[in-house]
Amino acid sequence: MTKPIPPQPTDGNPFAQQPGAVPPPPPAPARGNLALGLVAAVVAALVTAGIYGGIVGATEYEIGYAAVGVGFLVGFVAGKVGGSNPVLPVLSAVLSLGAVYVGQLIGIAMIAADELGVSATTLLSEHFDVLTESWKETADAMTYLFFAIGAFAAFSGAKKAAS
Repeated sequence: MTKPIPPQPTDGNPFAQQPGAVPPPPPAPARGNLALGLVAAVVAALVTAGIYGGIVGATEYEIGYAAVGVGFLVGFVAGKVGGSNPVLPVLSAVLSLGAVYVGQLIGIAMIAADELGVSATTLLSEHFDVLTESWKETADAMTYLFFAIGAFAAFSGAKKAAS
């Protein structure tokens, strides 16, 4: 006795789904993971700090929009990946403060490297104390305003991305 052959699809594809079969739903995106959101925010902070430092070094000016961009990207990435955990906006704000500070140090190192004839990497690795002193001497009210703007943008970016 032979088994009955199931009906084949009419388009000639034997691997096609049978008529009336419902495909499985796609997997849900990974959200709501605090640790993953924090890791993503740290990576975004490091990348944006380098970009901000490059902008400061190339223009020899601190640009407020760039600080807003640093903060917003750090917060947005944290909120998108980490979800609506209430800790993420605060951590994003703190990370953006660090990113803006590191970006300013990179910018100072790039400017000083041109003037001194050494590499910015050498200044950052071997003369970090001199860079920090230079930053302290040149910091003014606008510098601290950029910190505040970046932190606010990170906080609100994380809130918006999570909603």
